[in-house]
Amino acid sequence: MTLKSALSASGRLRTTLATLFALAFSTALPLAGGAAQAQTLQHPQLTVAQAQPQTPASQGQTFEEEIVPQRYANNPNVDAFINDMVARYDFDPNALHALFASASYSATAVKLVTPSPTPSIKNWRAYQARFLDPVRINAGVKFWRENQATLQRAADQFGVPPEVIVGIIGVETIYGRYMGNFRVLDALTTLAFDYPNTPNRADREATFRKNLEDYLVWTRDAQIDPSSVLGSYTGAIGIPQFLPSSIVQYAVDFEGNNHIDLRASKADAIGSVANYLKSNGWETGRPVVWKIAADPGSQGIAQAAADGQPTPRWPLEQLLRSGLELNEPDLDIATEAGTPVTVIDLPTPGRATEYMLGLKNFYVITRYNRSFFYALAVYQLGQRVKAQMLAAQPDNGTGTGNGIDPRNGAANSAGAVQGIGNGSAKPVNGGNAPKPATVPGAGRQ
Repeated sequence: MTLKSALSASGRLRTTLATLFALAFSTALPLAGGAAQAQTLQHPQLTVAQAQPQTPASQGQTFEEEIVPQRYANNPNVDAFINDMVARYDFDPNALHALFASASYSATAVKLVTPSPTPSIKNWRAYQARFLDPVRINAGVKFWRENQATLQRAADQFGVPPEVIVGIIGVETIYGRYMGNFRVLDALTTLAFDYPNTPNRADREATFRKNLEDYLVWTRDAQIDPSSVLGSYTGAIGIPQFLPSSIVQYAVDFEGNNHIDLRASKADAIGSVANYLKSNGWETGRPVVWKIAADPGSQGIAQAAADGQPTPRWPLEQLLRSGLELNEPDLDIATEAGTPVTVIDLPTPGRATEYMLGLKNFYVITRYNRSFFYALAVYQLGQRVKAQMLAAQPDNGTGTGNGIDPRNGAANSAGAVQGIGNGSAKPVNGGNAPKPATVPGAGRQ
């Protein structure tokens, strides 16, 4: 598709069985996963800590849970799944039958994943205000200060700036404050076998069955009671809201205690988020977004080129030749001419739609949650927290008095608050936003 054709287009696609399982799960097989994963769950010496805190914080559940017990006992589809798990992972069939007999159907999970019959009206400014509020920003500053060394270590090891990690954890759970209070077993079983009748039902059920599979293997190998873990309504777990499949692939022991605990260990959460982003292509030292000039011509070109796809595919040079201008005075256009970008559209009722250009790192954030709103809110929250850190702590004359490593200061061409505006003023299929999990509660796929 050329820009010319884009310009002429008329529209755009826009559930305790602890004893039983301690015996049945004692012969664990290695987990499948990427060979290059650092300190992931497939290492036999590494265990995963119980995912529940001693005193769980209130999770702010707004729906009264509606459950149907024993729906999955003697269920043909569940029986077939159990047979597969026995054949491939050497599970005790009696243990699995007993487990699923204890699983309950969650009507609330189904309700929350069912699309509204009336399409919602997208409102960037309302979404932005929800996630860039003072409570979240102040909590982010506190989290950064308390975990400064760990954040910097993650930046050094994975190349992901602290502000991006802080942004994701802030949007997902307000730094572990809201991690979900659904039994993960119930949520995953319900969505794997009773996903609502939507056009993508087959794909979504397959995704949740894979996560249920990984959840059972993970809890067995980590000696966790699978009926005890709490998470989001899509089965996302812990401070970063990782789905089980992402725990298997990307979770790391960043605390160095031979345990991975995404629910209680902030260090493990920080390292795992950084590993997730790096593994999905994060480019160290590169920008996330570029601002577009506010003139009508540039906004018109952006509108025509916006296709709702997160993958960067427009060469910057092509957009510039078509008349689009950037509000990035320090950008070396000649050097960046071939850089692929995507046009981020940010509609708000009663206002002109705002636009920005997203680079590869913006795309990587959308791997956590595919929503443009989500990705930009993550980025902007991180920038706001960083700016408040800089403003609140005086420099000691070395350039590091604010507790922020200056090596992270050049990651974005437009400075500490880049992306908060768009020329004039402006921004998971899972997660806490817009629905708490990208099946990353956002949860990670």
